[in-house]
Amino acid sequence: MSEASDFYRHLKELFGADPARGQRRSTRTTRTERSGSQPFEPGREPRGLGGVIDSLTDELGWSSPLAKSELIAAWTDVVGEETAKHSDPVEVEGGVLTVRCDSTSWATQLRLMRGELLQHIERRYPDAGVESIRFLGPDVPTWKRGPRSVPGRGPRDTYG
Repeated sequence: MSEASDFYRHLKELFGADPARGQRRSTRTTRTERSGSQPFEPGREPRGLGGVIDSLTDELGWSSPLAKSELIAAWTDVVGEETAKHSDPVEVEGGVLTVRCDSTSWATQLRLMRGELLQHIERRYPDAGVESIRFLGPDVPTWKRGPRSVPGRGPRDTYG
């Protein structure tokens, strides 16, 4: 069974449909069966849209993925404008936030600030589940692999 079909069945269960028959269950009740049907009774207060969406995301288990994407989208607010110019969050996988930096000096500087950044992220995005941060320098070409690589020490053996 695919993930999409599992998700579809989960939504049908939440919103009152019977997944086996593909029909909506009857949710109508008589006035005497309903509780709190009179105005101003407990449970009849209007709720804000934000609260409804928060409870729906909690029920569906979306709070962690949403918090991760919100963290990546708000990276500039988390680290500041100047630092965000030189670093980009790549992903959050297994509790590790991976950040790609423009240079090794920026990666080193952010490694020194790791504890402070983790505290700030945990305070603002506790549902993201970030336990550590991994800072990567820029991708540089390597002399170890490729069509013109040779076994041995390579070009360094000509310097002495």
